[in-house]
Amino acid sequence: MKAFDGIKRKDIQWSRDSLIADSLFGIKVAIIGGTNGIGRLLALEMISKGAEVLVVGRTFRDDNIPRLSFMKADLSQMKEAKRITQQLPAETLDMVFFTAGIMAGKQRSESDEGIEIDLAVSYLNRFVMIREISERLGKDRNQDTFKPRVFVWGFPGTNQKGNLSDFNSEKSYSLMSAHSNTVIGNEALVLDSALRFPKINFFGMNPGLMKSNIRSSPLGEGSWALKITEMFIGTLFPSVETYSRRILPLLVSHDIENHSGAMFNRHGHAIHTSKFLSQQSGLANVIEQSERLAARALR
Repeated sequence: MKAFDGIKRKDIQWSRDSLIADSLFGIKVAIIGGTNGIGRLLALEMISKGAEVLVVGRTFRDDNIPRLSFMKADLSQMKEAKRITQQLPAETLDMVFFTAGIMAGKQRSESDEGIEIDLAVSYLNRFVMIREISERLGKDRNQDTFKPRVFVWGFPGTNQKGNLSDFNSEKSYSLMSAHSNTVIGNEALVLDSALRFPKINFFGMNPGLMKSNIRSSPLGEGSWALKITEMFIGTLFPSVETYSRRILPLLVSHDIENHSGAMFNRHGHAIHTSKFLSQQSGLANVIEQSERLAARALR
């Protein structure tokens, strides 16, 4: 497999006028983690334009909305992620969004399968699901103007290296080190998948900071620290609603069709791959660690 040479495409241009369709009627989307945050807002935005959306998550908040369906899943469990993926109507899907994510707490916590909880919820289930779904994705879809698309939300392009000698934070633990492993995992997943599955387009999405509940674990649910932090972020950065409306035209633009493996910031501008992952050894190491952990969880 040829090594990915890194994104050198800051000149990727896309236009709001260059969309797959004027409306999204007929487009079928699965959003993994679509019951809250970015995933939920994107689901509602796409449905308002005619798309059919299937959301996967723990708690459904949007009953009785036309063209919206739900599959319940605990995304901290790799066996559950594999089971859900096998049940997804992958053959007819045009797009899959991976938006589920948390930030780990001050103390290490792990899933029932022994995976550090941030890594499990925010990355490793995506790895398992993409490996499981990619051979089936879009095989029976009606669209012939673009390849099936997979979007992975994380924080690509931030030059994280992670701790690959302790990818599951078993030897020692710090919140930022554990989260760095999650960040580098998601970026590596996009780059590796773009090479591994050429019949599908893969993209990494970095929304930047925005007001949300994702920091409740490290700062404490309902704490003053959380309230002050979110108030500060809310005054300086776009809301989830604003981001979702801004980024949707990119997700359905013709202009990104030939750029599988590209990463985009919160403005929809292409960003460079992290230097560590532009090296074949760095990318291969992350994928090797991911395969090892996924296999252990799925035993």
